[in-house]
Amino acid sequence: MPTTPRTTAARTTTVRTTTVRTTTVRTTQIFFASSLYGAATLAAAIDSGCFAPADRRMLLVANNATTPETAPPLDRMDGFERLRSRFDDVRSWNEAIAPFHPAGWSPRQDDIPMWERYLRMLWDLGDDSVELAVESIQVVPALAVAQLFPDAKLDVYADGLMSYGPTRNKIDPLVGERVRRLFHLDLVPGLRPLLLAEFGAEPRLVPTEAFVKTIAELSDGAPAAAEEGEGPALLLGQYLAALGILTPEEEEALHLRMVRGAVALGHRRIVFKPHPTAPASWTRSLEREARRLDADLTVDDRPLLAEVLYRRLKPSLVVGCFSTGLLTAGTFFGIPVARVGTAPLLDRLTPYQNSNRVPLTLVDALVPDLEAGETGPVKEADEAVTGLVSAVGYAMQPQIRPDLRGPAETYLAGSLNVSTQRYFKRRRLTVLGLPGGLPVPRHAALRRVARQARRLKRRALR
Repeated sequence: MPTTPRTTAARTTTVRTTTVRTTTVRTTQIFFASSLYGAATLAAAIDSGCFAPADRRMLLVANNATTPETAPPLDRMDGFERLRSRFDDVRSWNEAIAPFHPAGWSPRQDDIPMWERYLRMLWDLGDDSVELAVESIQVVPALAVAQLFPDAKLDVYADGLMSYGPTRNKIDPLVGERVRRLFHLDLVPGLRPLLLAEFGAEPRLVPTEAFVKTIAELSDGAPAAAEEGEGPALLLGQYLAALGILTPEEEEALHLRMVRGAVALGHRRIVFKPHPTAPASWTRSLEREARRLDADLTVDDRPLLAEVLYRRLKPSLVVGCFSTGLLTAGTFFGIPVARVGTAPLLDRLTPYQNSNRVPLTLVDALVPDLEAGETGPVKEADEAVTGLVSAVGYAMQPQIRPDLRGPAETYLAGSLNVSTQRYFKRRRLTVLGLPGGLPVPRHAALRRVARQARRLKRRALR
């Protein structure tokens, strides 16, 4: 049979070209601040290129005053407008979470997605990639802000001596492990901060030159006061009574000691800068004491940073208890400094884990004692100071920083003496089994008796 040729149907393949559209995600950097000092630190960090460029930079302002309605937020303080140009817009944390108070509110875990959606709508964030730069995340409100943006890259900036101490609370790893960098001022050159080191946060310096330049902007760029003779002695009030460290009467007495110490060194012109929440009666008692000593005392209660007064007044001496302002005066501005009242506070500060302990220790170790007739520059931090801070940091937070036990043992074994004993509690050293503590009975029965005795003693003291 003849074969019929097979017809092959030609297949046509259609190639469709798909155009892939790439959507660029905007980046918004949110800078959180509750003080003008913190905003100035952020401005200096931005000017120095510490933060990468972003599509939008927003300053989030919190007012943590007990009664926010009676205290101006930092964006309404004198000088803030000179910092305003670093940010595209300014938003209020107080308004966002009203009627809650920033110092007492944190989100429930189940409510975090809802709050994030709300804040993205309120602040016009849309689907922006968010980067956060906040104050210490150990406590609210900074911790709350970090929690509400769980996918945001996180940086922390420290604006005082507390950055050299250990993290005071255990932080949720979901927050702590997101911290990339810790920005801090070089208040104690050569000393490495302990804050957030347990999460591997990289300490990064905010250049001193940039911070001093920012302070010059806040000072209106005006030249120093053109008064004849040397500048006044500037006394810094801290209001330690509000922290429960001193009673109001004891803190008033501390300020009077500052006046007497300054006059004893020959200063007849004195300026007292009180804490904004300190009672007015304190200033009246200081004025009476100054008149008795034939000195002229002026109270400067304007809401200005101490660093602004350093530029405007050109003080010949700055006196305080353990204010960060002592270190900025001595380290950044080269002004002679002196401390008052740190020794008894080292003993009274409770509990031992109190986060003021490292700032107090540093000022006591590095700043001259006014009542001993000493003034001058801040001492340099050497190996002894580094060892001291490591030992105090471990004694404060042994569970958070167990890696500091070795340096603590080394320091205490070789440097614990009459002058350094005041930085430690004998009972604390004993409990932690560190050099300098009391010997602990090895027999189990004796240890039980000792524990029972301690319990009975505590009950008797109640």
